[in-house]
Amino acid sequence: MQCLDMIRDALLTVTDNVGHYEAFKKTDRYIVWAEDGEYSGHGDNKPTTRVMTGTTHLFTKMDNDPFFDAIENAFSGLDIAWGLNSIQYEDTTGYTHYEWTWEVVR
Repeated sequence: MQCLDMIRDALLTVTDNVGHYEAFKKTDRYIVWAEDGEYSGHGDNKPTTRVMTGTTHLFTKMDNDPFFDAIENAFSGLDIAWGLNSIQYEDTTGYTHYEWTWEVVR
C-alpha cells in the first residue's frame, strides 16, 4: 500500500534500522512500525474515506536520543495525523520505549 510506504520511507530518513512488525537489528536503538487497523467514514450506505491506523516504536538506551525529534520531524513533513502515545522505561532490557500512533488516508 502506497500510504504505508510513506510511513516506512519517512522512518528511513531517521535511520536504516527500521523494522516492520519486528526489529530489523536489535542494537542500542532501533525503530519498529506496524499498521494495526482501519476505519472509514460512510455516506450513502458505502465507505467514503478509508483510514489506516498504526504505531511506531523507538527503543533506545540513549538519554535525549536525537531520533525522538527526527521521528516527529519526519511525521510532520507528511500529510498524516500522529501523536506521541506513551513513554515507558523497560527495566528488564534497559530501553526507553517511545510509542507514536498515526493515521493515514488509504
